[in-house]
Amino acid sequence: MNRSFLANLAAATAALSAGASVVATRLVIEETEPVTLAFYRYVIAVACMVPILPFLWPRDGIPVREMAKIAVLGALFFGFFPWAFSAALQYTTAARGAIGLATIPIQTLVVATLFGKEALTRGKMLSVGLAFTGIAVVFGPAALTVAGTDHLPGDGLMLLGAFSAAIFSVFGRGVLGRHGPLFVTALAMVFGLLALFPLAVAGGAVESWPKFTRDGWIALLFLGTLGGAIQFSLFIWALRWLPPTRAVVYLTLNPISAMILAVAILGETITVTLAIGLIFVLSGILLANLARTDHAKKSP
Repeated sequence: MNRSFLANLAAATAALSAGASVVATRLVIEETEPVTLAFYRYVIAVACMVPILPFLWPRDGIPVREMAKIAVLGALFFGFFPWAFSAALQYTTAARGAIGLATIPIQTLVVATLFGKEALTRGKMLSVGLAFTGIAVVFGPAALTVAGTDHLPGDGLMLLGAFSAAIFSVFGRGVLGRHGPLFVTALAMVFGLLALFPLAVAGGAVESWPKFTRDGWIALLFLGTLGGAIQFSLFIWALRWLPPTRAVVYLTLNPISAMILAVAILGETITVTLAIGLIFVLSGILLANLARTDHAKKSP
């Protein structure tokens, strides 16, 4: 199997795992609050990743500028993003939240184009548009029927979280190429956890162990391991070998997989709307992989 196929497979697997993370977050968020959940999720994730750091650390060290870049990206992607995602689900519905997450490919495309990281092509625009249309078909009707403006804070937080993921996807590719995806993932997670630590202290999250139910602990362990260390390692490894817009288009599978898991866990039925939406999403992913990327620019 060639590297491009493996990178696409890693991106798809990470996206499907992210859908499971949505379900796990919904299960445990009612037992705690966003900072505590994000903090302990990455305590577990960092515990999984830190043991490999000594074996991956560059012999010549890391320049201060590179370390600062990884620190900022880590605080953004492993600090702000999980907090914003968890906080958003306290104020908005799953349908509206899913649409917010589905804007990551669009926001990545915009950021990459504005900063000259990738050339804008019709194929890329169409692939992202098809994928987002699939999400809108599945979740749009449910979201648009919600009355009132009480969900706006959650919508805003989800969009900001998606924007932070887009920033990481575009500007993280350079350090991934220079230092390797596993090393950058492990180190960035440490910085993300350090960014969350003051907030966790201020909120009293570190004074004692959180009191979760059995299901809550299972959900947290999943979020830290499969939904944390493994999921983000796969996604960041895919970013190393794929252009940002191609890698993140797989994230549109996130809410689709979340819906499928809800069907399996909650006994809901698969609707025609879900099937149509899935066709749009898969069409967008297929087109993204057929589109030419010869003119894509690598990060400096």
